[in-house]
Amino acid sequence: MAYFTTRDGTEIYYKDWGTGQPITFSHGWPLDADAWDAQMMYLAERGYRVIAHDRRGHGRSSQPWNGNEMNTYADDLAELIESLDLKNIVMVGHSTGGGEVVRYIGRHGTKRVAKAVLIASVPPVMLKTEANPGGLPLSVFDDIRHGVHDNRSQFFKDLALPFYGFNRPDARVSQGTIDSFWLLGMQGSIKGLYDCVKAFSETDFTEDLKKITVPALVLQGDDDQIVPLDDSGKLSAKFMPNAKLKIYAGAPHGMCTTHADRVNADLLEFIRS
Repeated sequence: MAYFTTRDGTEIYYKDWGTGQPITFSHGWPLDADAWDAQMMYLAERGYRVIAHDRRGHGRSSQPWNGNEMNTYADDLAELIESLDLKNIVMVGHSTGGGEVVRYIGRHGTKRVAKAVLIASVPPVMLKTEANPGGLPLSVFDDIRHGVHDNRSQFFKDLALPFYGFNRPDARVSQGTIDSFWLLGMQGSIKGLYDCVKAFSETDFTEDLKKITVPALVLQGDDDQIVPLDDSGKLSAKFMPNAKLKIYAGAPHGMCTTHADRVNADLLEFIRS
């Protein structure tokens, strides 16, 4: 098991498989690097070096009381990239991880980055405000915080249903996927996961998106019940000057799992283009 230690003493777990052009993966909340298994196996088998870390407070990484916010998440990723001396990277982020990728580029630039991919990601900003009338009300995120605080075990089992679209009438429900979602969530720090709700819902990534001048791909389903498409993927693609948007009909938020074959094919095509 590979770890590196950040400047503030936090131990970050990461996987580093294969050889070739590096692809980094930033996972969604409340998951960890294992959520990328389907993508990492697929791309490593096709000649790429794939790297995924557990965000601080998630998975097998340390559980610090502080630093559970987007700037520190992005800086942790920057330290990992620098420690491995990665160059010509394709950065891939899902959900909260998409915010991490965008904030990384906003803070650290694109000198090490060749391309960026946002999958069902939280930018530009999720919270409804006067400046962002299409966002979700604060009460939605307060409910998530209550769920994490009061009984996160049951909350994660319940959340898995809309996350993967298993609450839809014709859905093919996978109990294994629900169990995996629960397990990865329970491995994280309750403090880190609680704080991360504010990070993914209230951080405004608008100016960061404008700095992503490298080729970018935005993938999202039109049945995303967690991060609504109209106020996320569609807007993000407009803010990035060199972005392409692909919408998956009927796909849920957890599309990297439910639509892994299509996501993998689109990633490979974009990386090779």
